[in-house]
Amino acid sequence: MKTVHKKPRVKAAKPETGESVKPPKAAKAAKPAKKPRALAGLEGQPASPLPSREALRAYLAEAANVPHMRDIARAFSVPHEQKKALRGLLKSLEGEGAAERAGRKRFSDAGRLPETALVEVTGLDRDGEAIARPVAWDGPGRPPVIFMAPERRGAAALAPGARVLAKLRRVGPDKYEGRTIKRLEEHGGSIIGVFHPMTHGGGRIEPVEKRQKTEWQVPEGETMGAVDNDIVRALPLPGKPFGPKPARVTERIGSANDARSVSMIAIAQAGIPVEFPEDALKEARRARPVSLGKRADLRALGLITIDGADARDFDDAVFASAEPHGYRLIVAIADVAHYVKPGSALERAARVRGNSCYFPDRVVPMLPEELSNGLCSLKPGEDRGCLFVEMHIDVHGNKLRHAFGRGMMRSSARLTYEQIQAEFEENPEQHAALYAAFHALHEARERRGTLDLDIPERKVVLGEDGRVQSIKPRPRLAAHRLIEEFMILANVCAAEELERLRQACMYRVHAPPSAEKLDHLRSFLHTLDISLKAGDQLHPRELDRILKLVEGTKQAVLVNETILRSQSQAEYSPENIGHFGLALSRYAHFTSPIRRYADLLVHRALITGLKLGRDGLSPDDLAGFADTAEHITATERRAALAERDSTDRYLALYLQHRVGELFEGRVSGVTKYGLFVTLVESGASGFLSMANLPDDYWVHDEATQSLCGRKSRVVFSLAQELTVRLNEAKPMTGGLLLGLGEWPEGAKGSKPAAPHKRGKMSQSKPPREKKRRR
Repeated sequence: MKTVHKKPRVKAAKPETGESVKPPKAAKAAKPAKKPRALAGLEGQPASPLPSREALRAYLAEAANVPHMRDIARAFSVPHEQKKALRGLLKSLEGEGAAERAGRKRFSDAGRLPETALVEVTGLDRDGEAIARPVAWDGPGRPPVIFMAPERRGAAALAPGARVLAKLRRVGPDKYEGRTIKRLEEHGGSIIGVFHPMTHGGGRIEPVEKRQKTEWQVPEGETMGAVDNDIVRALPLPGKPFGPKPARVTERIGSANDARSVSMIAIAQAGIPVEFPEDALKEARRARPVSLGKRADLRALGLITIDGADARDFDDAVFASAEPHGYRLIVAIADVAHYVKPGSALERAARVRGNSCYFPDRVVPMLPEELSNGLCSLKPGEDRGCLFVEMHIDVHGNKLRHAFGRGMMRSSARLTYEQIQAEFEENPEQHAALYAAFHALHEARERRGTLDLDIPERKVVLGEDGRVQSIKPRPRLAAHRLIEEFMILANVCAAEELERLRQACMYRVHAPPSAEKLDHLRSFLHTLDISLKAGDQLHPRELDRILKLVEGTKQAVLVNETILRSQSQAEYSPENIGHFGLALSRYAHFTSPIRRYADLLVHRALITGLKLGRDGLSPDDLAGFADTAEHITATERRAALAERDSTDRYLALYLQHRVGELFEGRVSGVTKYGLFVTLVESGASGFLSMANLPDDYWVHDEATQSLCGRKSRVVFSLAQELTVRLNEAKPMTGGLLLGLGEWPEGAKGSKPAAPHKRGKMSQSKPPREKKRRR
């Protein structure tokens, strides 16, 4: 839309005395200004002094730059006396969330990025140019895509992970072009990939990230001695704006020929620290067992630990006994705060990591092994310091009272979930109090109405050589739920106690789903003929009702996954907003200080509030509480992403020898580029590109989440069962490419022709501007 500028008024010169004044020559008629799109076609009708709300929103959405009030007034020919009313109209749009203030007298459409923003590079396109996203994004839906312009001559190319201050120009819906203003040195970014030597010297790096579509070239002398199939880290070198991007190898991580390198790729890619600083290791080695002192003696109580068979550390123990009108429960947690003092080297290392990370072949712990697998692990038959909470509930699972303390315990047994479940089923008298208390707590949970998602987890079983032997679903036993209910109650008690003591609390919060996500969820459920209550103020039991409705059907897994994607992500915060998924008004993590820094802060706050020692919260802890919450939320998400990427790579490694085989799958995602299909056997997810579908004119219907062939009238939709052929498996990226194995059963119309060879599809990007000659 063009902006029409008024011609400046020229003042006539004052005539000298006695001179005659000639009338000015008639000005040439000005070309009529082009009307805004929203006002076009209204000739012959009386013009409104103000634009409609729809026209104003359309103008803000289409404006290339953030417009000033005077630009908006000129575009709609608003007279001066109506500018106050125009300002009021813009403010009302701002109040509705349809517009945002973008500076003094400047407005933009909601969700629009500012003209200058901090962005992070997420990948490279097929031309080797960087694709980025905004670092801070709280708008609706997914963050917009930013196509970064080539760097100036002599500057190193942008690598994934690099953060820069960029000048942005909008080029389309959710698309921007960015130009680097300034690089952040502490976030320079790096390349993780597989090195391949070249005959003339040097080599090339094949990226392990799916979103990187181009290789990097390593000049001779910059290989750091890397050999073929080495997994390396590299940094970009200065080069030309266009053409192959040069890089220098800075670290050799491992060999791609070693199956154990799969986890190392995920760790290196996520930037998870592996080695501990020497001063932290020295502190861990100097640690000694705690003495009883003023601690409560729980050693004769009969506390037991219940964990997975592959658990590496044991940080919680439980006990239950029957009472006349309910049950007495005790949850004892390893006293990590005794060893990790505020301001110590151990504390600094734990905060940087934020949490432990778990992979199929290894653990990257938050604390050195001397503590995580030693003095802080509740091993059977060994005295250990602990923080404990004693809770009393009635027969219906309602909490009556609780009390916290610092104690000395001795685990009487280390049981796995399978062991305690088998012992209870064989003899219900054994562990009777534990299971009775669990059933009471579960009854209270049912009354509360929580969101109980059933998402199958995959367990990667490795052999001694590090290769994948099998992929199995993790069982979900009553014993798992028992521990979960005990831990949830202990966490609630911790939050309540800190509020009672008026102490700082690191809450675990979970916001309700956004209105936009609920609308998308309703649209999806509508395709399955399932209705969801209108409005954006839902209770978790409304979503749980839908889960129970589809339980046992072929759509169950997909509905569970879709409802999970509709949720906001849980996070840590010093401000309490409640926990939507658990239907709790207050919640904090207390039960795993060995592997979560948030729990360590909760322990320190309890120690301070209850005067249980001098190793409670420090002034530095309190001053940085908000920053710490943001940091440990980010490290938790980093760990979850790395763990998921590692599992995907192991799945691809497991399936690479089965290329060409047919698999049963179900459609788990529909896009305009093709279908995402989840393989039933392994749970692996692969992509069935549009180019691998039979030749037809395929129409993507976003509302019904389907692809429809215009000629054949065949429809591919969510949850549809398909037989697919595995065309390619890439262990280094974790990517699976699929083809259609058999034509869908019951499809209407005749089978279209086989797929023909098509050009590669890439994400559309704005046309590159012609470089001015200097």
